[in-house]
Amino acid sequence: MRTAVRRASFLLLAALIVTPLAQITMRGVFNVPLAGAEELAKYFLICLTFVAASYVTREGGQIRMEEFQFLLPPKPRWILQLAIEISGVAVFGVLFVASVVTVTRNLNSVTPVLEIPFWLFFAPLVVGSLLLVVETLAMFVHTWRARRPEAKQTVLT
Repeated sequence: MRTAVRRASFLLLAALIVTPLAQITMRGVFNVPLAGAEELAKYFLICLTFVAASYVTREGGQIRMEEFQFLLPPKPRWILQLAIEISGVAVFGVLFVASVVTVTRNLNSVTPVLEIPFWLFFAPLVVGSLLLVVETLAMFVHTWRARRPEAKQTVLT
């Protein structure tokens, strides 16, 4: 699943780059604007943000204030890491439930220009928040089983 998320993120990043490039080329070279390119680029940005978030979490890219954590003794640091991870599960869980409720209440709506169905437009939020719940829960379980804090420390070069 993580490999699929990573590959989908790369494809979405490519689509996010190619869409404005195509719009600039069509408008600048052929004097024919690409209708809906801005809305499509926004959609790809939304997809990339929410789908790739779980991959970023897995790789340790979320802000965790590791420099502050490193100043704490091991036991309080472990408890703090557990609290951060369980808080993440709760927040992402609320986001998931809220996104599902929003989608179910607006099933007949569409976006203004491209008329993308609302459920499809919000699908990245639903999928991304669910993936974040699962990934953050996996990190919590890993930290709990380890019975010690993660030794990772951010080093800027």
